[in-house]
Amino acid sequence: MVSRRIFIKNMALSSAVVAAQSLLPGVLFPSASFGAAASGLTWHKTPCRFCGVGCGLLVGIDSGRAVAVKGDPASAVNKGLCCVKGYHSVQALYGKDRLRSAQMRKNGRLVDVPLSEALDAVADHFKKTIAAHGKDSVAIYGSGQWTIPDGYVAAKLFKGCLGTNNVEANARLCMASAVTGFLTSFGLDEPMGCYEDIDHADVFILWGNNMAEMHPVLFSRLLERRQHHKRTLIVDLATRTTRTSFAADKSILFEPQTDLAIANCIAYQIIKDGRVNRSFVEKHVAFKKGHTDIGYGLEDGFHFKDEATPTDFAGYAAFLEDYTPEKVASLTGVSAADLRYLAALYGDPNRKVVSFWCMGMNQHTRGTWINNLVYNLHLLVGKISRPGNGPFSLTGQPSACGTVREVGTLTHKLPHGVVMNEAARKKAAEIWQVPVENIDPKPSHHTVSMFRALDSGAIRMMWIQVTNPMVTMPKLKRYRDAAKKEGRFIVVSDVYPTPTTDIADVVLPSAMWIEREGMYGNSERRTQHFQQLVEPPGEAMSDTLQIIEVARRMGFGDKFPQDPKTHIREIWEEYRRFHDGPKHGMAPYEVLLQRPGVIWPFHEGRETKWRYHAETDPAAKGSSFDFYGKPDHRAWIWARPYEPAPEVPDREYPFWLCTGRVLEHWHSGSMTRRIPVLHRAVPEAYAELHPDDATRLGVRSGERIRLVTRRGSLEMTVAVDQRGRPARGHVFVPFFDEALLINEVTLDAYCPISKQPDYKKCAVKVERV
Repeated sequence: MVSRRIFIKNMALSSAVVAAQSLLPGVLFPSASFGAAASGLTWHKTPCRFCGVGCGLLVGIDSGRAVAVKGDPASAVNKGLCCVKGYHSVQALYGKDRLRSAQMRKNGRLVDVPLSEALDAVADHFKKTIAAHGKDSVAIYGSGQWTIPDGYVAAKLFKGCLGTNNVEANARLCMASAVTGFLTSFGLDEPMGCYEDIDHADVFILWGNNMAEMHPVLFSRLLERRQHHKRTLIVDLATRTTRTSFAADKSILFEPQTDLAIANCIAYQIIKDGRVNRSFVEKHVAFKKGHTDIGYGLEDGFHFKDEATPTDFAGYAAFLEDYTPEKVASLTGVSAADLRYLAALYGDPNRKVVSFWCMGMNQHTRGTWINNLVYNLHLLVGKISRPGNGPFSLTGQPSACGTVREVGTLTHKLPHGVVMNEAARKKAAEIWQVPVENIDPKPSHHTVSMFRALDSGAIRMMWIQVTNPMVTMPKLKRYRDAAKKEGRFIVVSDVYPTPTTDIADVVLPSAMWIEREGMYGNSERRTQHFQQLVEPPGEAMSDTLQIIEVARRMGFGDKFPQDPKTHIREIWEEYRRFHDGPKHGMAPYEVLLQRPGVIWPFHEGRETKWRYHAETDPAAKGSSFDFYGKPDHRAWIWARPYEPAPEVPDREYPFWLCTGRVLEHWHSGSMTRRIPVLHRAVPEAYAELHPDDATRLGVRSGERIRLVTRRGSLEMTVAVDQRGRPARGHVFVPFFDEALLINEVTLDAYCPISKQPDYKKCAVKVERV
């Protein structure tokens, strides 16, 4: 067996490799194998447990324990590389405080109980709550960390059997604006390209995306492309100087929210310079405008519905007259020269351009709009849906695409189509074998609205799986207090104690990742299967089986597979029926077993790497581009204006507050803080300040400050020029630390179209302690 000492030594070595790789542009390092030949380990393929890049791993098993990790050289995603989290991923299975038994709250305390007793209590409380308050008084809140089978059975139980659309997932907090951006511009969700675009592109524009830390393996592929293709340029467009900025060829800082104006200015300059691809636009593009001054979702019961109004190229060009480089420079802090430079890169017919983004654009009160505006740039110049040319939304969680966007675990979605569509409801009812009347044609609550309904009492019972909302919800104190109100019943499925299990009435111990079988779907539409490799501890059970067990206790057992050995195969093959055909076909179970991932649409034995062009997409008609997601078979360019953030710095609260992540920790930290080397690397959260602001406040790195917003206050340590550097007047705080809940002071404003909250912008006061 590999000793703990050797294991940690090898993990530390691999961490050094990855850290060196991220700091040395253009240099790639081999994967560490942790002495596999000497130990006699058996190696098994799996996707990584963490972010949405979807790296392929090989996990070494010895005597029933996962003891080593290396990158899978057969994976087209990472080609044998891993980041520091991937190399240490299996250590997350073995934290000392791992949940091994179910717990129920008795006399105010959580006490261990048999799992069967806890499952009985969950099913019984669902039945009683529905009987007393109606079907919409219960809800399930899941995650982009759900496997595809997890999300599928959750949607089937709640939407098909119970008849409520109170199904949401935390991808609403990270990727919803990407979804609505794709849908409004193209009529279908998910990127049209794939990671192979990196191997063909000449220019990478990173929109508010610290890729070196958030998606380091992909960023290493950008660096490798630049090393071997000297014309390659990486442009970092951001509000904060980061490791990505240091590695980029050019770093451009802008004022928060003004990315809207920047994108419109680039479009203005492309038109002014005569760089529009007129033939492409005339054949394949339609012009639209929507409502403006659309609000921020701050009020309970807020509702908004957009409407597309036709316009034309002339009308669009006239709209852009307000976005000249000189006007936009004064608003954004970006020079007119840099704005023209960006336009020249997009407009150069001899350069292939890929735009990458993640939370900086999506966690935005105009998140749908900024997604639309970046698509506009690619559509104006025809740089889309071909190798090396395209807009690409990256994902934060391992199956935010596969489970949330594809399976449909959002209130308005079904595994194919939306609940508002009669044909989609009939298809779901047929496959699920439920009366079509069971499926409610009206969406209920998106995530922020769902927790507000928990506060008001409209929702009385909530089941939370694979996520930690008592760390991640904005304006957190309101929603934590809501969960603890009289008459609320909270069930939490997790692998470790968290602030969310702290407020639970029932805690169910979950099997983690390779302790069960499942599939994830990553950012490039790649579905990846993994087998159960080790046994879960104690009575821990997969989230899929937990849902099936509760369904059986509620009288719906005949709707779900009963054999634990074959249930994942049965669920997958049932789910595939929703997506049969060239537009979204999914690979058969046997194919997923054999390969380290398969990109959909998978049709007649072939992956579709680039959608919407007849050369690569079997669903495209004709001989060139076909944006078949829209009824007119055209992509839509939207006229969307700049509008300010709902809360901006003022005399009382003079700083911008931005929250985010760090390389070593993942999301709320409940797993990575159990990995000793990662916890030691970054043991607590901190507040980054610009050196000039620190000097003015009289504080240095390691000293304490107090952050105060209109929602509350929080004290933490200052960090000056230790990892990143905010602009003057800005504060950056990572959110992984449950002892320093930065979301107690953030604002719960959201994009009225996507309903995704904005964690990047609110006003804060900074005080020396």
